[in-house]
Amino acid sequence: MMELIVALITAFLMLSGALFALVAAIGVNRFPDLYTRMHAASKAGTIGSGLLLLAVGIHSADISILARTIAGFFFFILTAPISAHLLARAAHIAGYKLCDVSVIDELKITES
Repeated sequence: MMELIVALITAFLMLSGALFALVAAIGVNRFPDLYTRMHAASKAGTIGSGLLLLAVGIHSADISILARTIAGFFFFILTAPISAHLLARAAHIAGYKLCDVSVIDELKITES
């Protein structure tokens, strides 16, 4: 019975992680400029890879591997959005323009 519960949890985490990764990939391909693409990759991609990592840790049935996957999950959650923000800011400073449908440039307001 316990093996079935672990298998169901693992399957749920894998499917939801794969779904988030798919949404991130679609966002990277469909969004018009660098900033919106970075948003899709940093948010949905981070959660997708983190959920897949947790699925691997639970499936391993080893507490030391599970502890490392949980640490890796928190590392993804803490670092990926920050690094994407810093990369977007560097692209803005370098002069990369927003697409035409963007309404407001908040970074331009803070830099003046």
